Amino acid sequence: MTTPVQSESARLLGTESAARVRGGTGLMSAWDVDALAVGSVAAFADAVAALLAAAGARTDAEVDGPLVAAWFRQALQPDGWSLPSPWDAVAGDYRAADGWIRLHTNAPRHREAALRVLGVEADRQAVAARVATWAAEDLESAVVDAGGAAAVMRSPEAWLAHPQGAASRREPLVERLHTVAASTVWRPDARRPLAGVRVLDLTRVIAGPVATRALAALGATVLRIDPPDWDEPGLTLDMTPGKLSARLDARTSEGRERLGDLLAGADVLVHGYRRGALDPIGLGDAERQEIRPGLVEVALTAYGWSGPWTARRGFDSLVQMSAGIAAEGMRAVGADAPVPLPVQALDHATGWLMAAAAVAGLRDRLLGGSGSRAHLSLARTAAELLPSPPTAAVPASDPPAAGSPISTPWGRARLLPLPLTLTGVDLRFDTGPTPLGSAEPVWPR
Repeated sequence: MTTPVQSESARLLGTESAARVRGGTGLMSAWDVDALAVGSVAAFADAVAALLAAAGARTDAEVDGPLVAAWFRQALQPDGWSLPSPWDAVAGDYRAADGWIRLHTNAPRHREAALRVLGVEADRQAVAARVATWAAEDLESAVVDAGGAAAVMRSPEAWLAHPQGAASRREPLVERLHTVAASTVWRPDARRPLAGVRVLDLTRVIAGPVATRALAALGATVLRIDPPDWDEPGLTLDMTPGKLSARLDARTSEGRERLGDLLAGADVLVHGYRRGALDPIGLGDAERQEIRPGLVEVALTAYGWSGPWTARRGFDSLVQMSAGIAAEGMRAVGADAPVPLPVQALDHATGWLMAAAAVAGLRDRLLGGSGSRAHLSLARTAAELLPSPPTAAVPASDPPAAGSPISTPWGRARLLPLPLTLTGVDLRFDTGPTPLGSAEPVWPR
């Protein structure tokens, strides 16, 4: 039996809903996280099967529910040491004068913006006291206008009535556009389907890195590029297996030129930039296709590609507040504070769907000789969440094993098996996780 997400992605990507699902995730919530999670991984498996079918190979796909839940939490676990928290000390939910608001302050510039608006130092009690004097929507607007990231907790009904909520729901789950014609000599390998494919990864926290991690597991060469001052100490272990990681400053002429050279050598571009954000550095829509004809591009935004919030910064936890997910969770259990999903399911599900879109784009280029551009958003993925049935989530079967021991630059860790199997396909990472900026910004020979 297929989930709505798997069926809808199959319709949009031109695949068949063939992947079987074994076991449940056990992810309990007011929302059917189980169907969203297994459906997104199944969509990726279906896309890989369709790519191999286009090359004359056949594979049977199966998705493991308990492993899906584990990967939606953390696939790589430190062994005998601990990771720092991914959350800044100020980040979180606060009670305003007329409701709840979430401040996302993990990025230094977002934290500075929120504190500047509130006029306080980085002290949680001081922040809470000042937030309590604001109307929630007024504070949300002020923080966003100052360059920060915040979201008011809205009900599902309020989000449906909101111009951005209505706009994002009208968008396809995966919107795809074919671009310029181009030939390709690349052919998928039945055992390592994406061997020989170069993926330029311009993404951060969390959906984009999930997508490129899935592509790396198929054998793609993934080169992640971060700005000089960016770090994710709580996430790097989990998000960089199989990837090369380098730094570039695209604000400099040398950095822009190098980035253009990398794009010219890429087969796939995955990024999280809002519409028009790459124009100032000479990498707008038309320029990207001119630099790399036949490019397969997958782009992510938080709130959608149409509507008044297309340029708004956003993250999984903020979209959960905006879209009524946290409010419904709070109502369902009678809590007195927002109740989010048990995992950052919007990020992870969207990441697997992005990977599916990239694989579908490579299949289409193989068959028709053209590039493509796919658009996804966290808000549109959120629209696929349905209220949980009275019996709640499908119970998880036996929990996954502890994982295989691997060495990392930070210490020993355990890596779980991938949450899907494809007969005849060797799903694995060629390298372990690496620190951000540990490689040179060049394609390996």
